[in-house]
Amino acid sequence: MNNKGALSYAVRFFIISILSVIIVLLLGIAFIKLVEHRSPALPLPTSTQNDKITLVIDAGHGGEDAGAVAADGTLEKDLNLEIANLVYALSILNGIDAKMTRTEDTLLYDYYGDLEDYTGQKKVYDLKNRLKIAESEENPIYLGIHMNKFSSAKYSGAQIYYSKNTKESELLASNLAAKVKRYLQPTNNRQIKGADSSIFILNKIEAPAVLVECGFLSNENELACLKDEEYRARLALTIFSSVCEFA
Repeated sequence: MNNKGALSYAVRFFIISILSVIIVLLLGIAFIKLVEHRSPALPLPTSTQNDKITLVIDAGHGGEDAGAVAADGTLEKDLNLEIANLVYALSILNGIDAKMTRTEDTLLYDYYGDLEDYTGQKKVYDLKNRLKIAESEENPIYLGIHMNKFSSAKYSGAQIYYSKNTKESELLASNLAAKVKRYLQPTNNRQIKGADSSIFILNKIEAPAVLVECGFLSNENELACLKDEEYRARLALTIFSSVCEFA
């Protein structure tokens, strides 16, 4: 590399580093403002130092399972991971233990190497392993990140499901729904829903657990929002501000 090329590389590296610091600062400022103006939601139990929680952030789908696909080709699995990464970063920055079920574009059926042949069982083992990852942590809170899609384009808004196995799950879902409405989607009047057997992880898990369908990829306006970095950051902050009340 000649001197000119080295200088150009150094300048680019410097600019990227500065931008990264600015983004982190902006996220921190936005988080502080969000927490300072909390909505009057249901009270949640507060953990002590002896039962510190671990937030298990589960970006749905991955690998050969794209999840929902928007008309323009946007893949649910990618948006899920983008938002999950932001929630994880906020957790670490604020001193909350957190674990990502996946950090790459992959399914988790071979996470524990249970079988030599996963033919016809990949989705089953993927879900079982996500559940196992969550339950292997001490005092976990499970947070599933997904996207919605429907045949009609008129539907929009985040939908939140909770596990019926713990009262804390419903409290967390209620708090989260209130914050989504106040800070992000003022016209969203969707009610939280208790998960049935069709949502495997929420149906089986014994820890506090919610799943957030962040929006509809079938709605053009909402899709545009979900593809916007600033909107995703606001969404991640909204989600995290609810979860952090457990920590």
